[in-house]
Amino acid sequence: MDLLLWRHAEAEDGFPDQERRLTPRGEKEARQMAAWLKAHAPKQLHIIVSPAVRCQQTAGALGLPFATSAQLSTDADVTDLLAAAGWTGNTGQDAAGKRASDEGRRAVLVVGHQPTLGRVAALLLGGRESEWSVKKGAVWWLSRRVRQGEAQTVLRAVVAPEHIS
Repeated sequence: MDLLLWRHAEAEDGFPDQERRLTPRGEKEARQMAAWLKAHAPKQLHIIVSPAVRCQQTAGALGLPFATSAQLSTDADVTDLLAAAGWTGNTGQDAAGKRASDEGRRAVLVVGHQPTLGRVAALLLGGRESEWSVKKGAVWWLSRRVRQGEAQTVLRAVVAPEHIS
């Protein structure tokens, strides 16, 4: 399984938090990253997005259908995000008992928020939640595989908007 974590692009300050919109710079960042994703991400990509306006706008730059999930809201935690994405645990099975090796090349793109995205990356790559920073507009691409019955997470790419011309 591939899990792509995309932090929303730069947004305006303000309140209520859920209604903050992208800045003009954020709109440009979202378009840049969307172009990179269209060129590099798996073609069969399931996209799930926080209900926050800035995340909806970020995902909208892709021009592809997506689902909105309250599990990805600004107050989401690691468990919420992983459940929404269908990421399996260290046992090699998801909550429904499906084996990770049966997942094939399923790919999920999550458009969400800090600190949850950084905590997910830390848990999956480092084995425990920690306060890792995911830059605004950046994508972290993780792959899950099972080798000799053991679940492994591989970091495939970290790309920020300023790395794209």
